[in-house]
Amino acid sequence: MTQKVASHQGWKLYDTFLEIHTGKTGSSREQFNRLHSQAYAGLIDIVISTTIARFGRNTEEVIESLRILRACDVQVIFVDDGLDSFKDNDTLMIELFTALAQAENENRSEAIQWGHEKRACQGQSKLYNRKTYGYKNGTQGSLEIVEDQAENVKLIFNLYLSSLTTLGIIRELKKRNIKSPTGKDQWCKRTIDTMLSNEKYTGRVILLKNNEKVPSYEFKEHHDPIISEEIFDAVQLEKSKRSNIENGKRKSCKYSSKKPNQE
Repeated sequence: MTQKVASHQGWKLYDTFLEIHTGKTGSSREQFNRLHSQAYAGLIDIVISTTIARFGRNTEEVIESLRILRACDVQVIFVDDGLDSFKDNDTLMIELFTALAQAENENRSEAIQWGHEKRACQGQSKLYNRKTYGYKNGTQGSLEIVEDQAENVKLIFNLYLSSLTTLGIIRELKKRNIKSPTGKDQWCKRTIDTMLSNEKYTGRVILLKNNEKVPSYEFKEHHDPIISEEIFDAVQLEKSKRSNIENGKRKSCKYSSKKPNQE
């Protein structure tokens, strides 16, 4: 961009607007909005972008931005595409290029998703060996049990089945001076909840289970288990009972992390 500016007499580089690409819906795009603000303030005359695909995420966003900048008398030049928003003949081409760029991005996303599904179906996905607390990746990348962490996993499952709530388990772990996966004295409630629902501790791995648009893939006996299937199923049943919700109404029973009185 600096070379492009330097090659035109009278041009001066006023500012740069750089954003990290994200596919998240509704992401703020602070730099993109700052560009518009400076255009409204009359601080810039020309905007230079490498390509239309780099300028906006979709056709609607690009066209709306060009409308704003044109209203502010700001020229937009797409260097690699050879297009100029101030040239009437290029206006239609910009819209066409934008639509094509969006279609290409969508096709690329679909191709990536298809690749994930194919590798998951064939059991070749690296996600099968994504480590979690209690496991590490061995020299070949496969999951191997970390013995001291595995004992803590077993303890958490047993404490839950012994009637302790998640908060009760957290207090017990702190009492025993057992550090969290991040090395903190206090365990996070979400961490405990996630562990108690993680089938990976039984030696199974399920991929894409939270994506309703594609099938999930289960790999049984993928690695050595820490928890038996029986204990895992018992915990899931207990969690269902403790949800305190039944047919849309709250149950009358409540659970406490306090231990029952011994007689």
